[in-house]
Amino acid sequence: MANGFTRSPKLLKGALIQFSAPMLVPIPNIIIFQYNPETMTRQVIPWKPKEKVTYESKEAAEKAAAEFLNELAQPFDPQETFSLSLELDAADALEEPASHPVAFVAGVADRISAIEMLCYPPGPSALAGLLNISVSTSLSSGIGGIGGIGATADVVPKLQVPVVLFFWGPGRIVPVRITSFSVEEQQYSPLLYPIRAKVSLGLTVLNENHLVNVAGDPGQSLIVDFAKLCYRFTQAQKEALALANLANSVESIIGMLPT
Repeated sequence: MANGFTRSPKLLKGALIQFSAPMLVPIPNIIIFQYNPETMTRQVIPWKPKEKVTYESKEAAEKAAAEFLNELAQPFDPQETFSLSLELDAADALEEPASHPVAFVAGVADRISAIEMLCYPPGPSALAGLLNISVSTSLSSGIGGIGGIGATADVVPKLQVPVVLFFWGPGRIVPVRITSFSVEEQQYSPLLYPIRAKVSLGLTVLNENHLVNVAGDPGQSLIVDFAKLCYRFTQAQKEALALANLANSVESIIGMLPT
């Protein structure tokens, strides 16, 4: 039976995309928003000098003072941030548990964990570590008892959090870092996994200055280059839209002229 919404446009879904998943599966970690947030706060913070700076010489201090006196000084791109909240609900998936076994067991905990892991630097997988310990335990039990278990673990220093792309349609694809993460768990399964939740995120856009010193292997370098390309693409669209606004300016000027 036809309804009044048959001609409603299909909306794109926002997403967070991580290209170097620190899991056991080497595929992109794409976290698609179940529901697009109805509102999102975007803030642009212009650069300003530090209140107190120590200089090596008097000449350097005088040069810096001359630059700071210029109220239009902007040596870097302004810092851009996003604040948004995501609604997660496993109700539809729980109606067909055979088709959604993860939701049947863990509700929305898998999606919460996927977002939360973006805040952690990639390092030794805890799951792989548990598997390694279990194997090491069985081997050392047969050789020399429990005393040899502790010598099997190698500590690998963690470097940096992964590069994440914030996808909000073709007009906004930018590399970001998650700067705040909070979860309001609203309803639970019999196993006390959340089946409804609200995740609030704070995102800081990484511009080319932020990405210039990102370390990593050659594979990471390719990811950083792609992140820079996405940033430039989004900036180019902003500039194009700003130029398009000239048409509105012309109309306003014509409307101000006496007739």
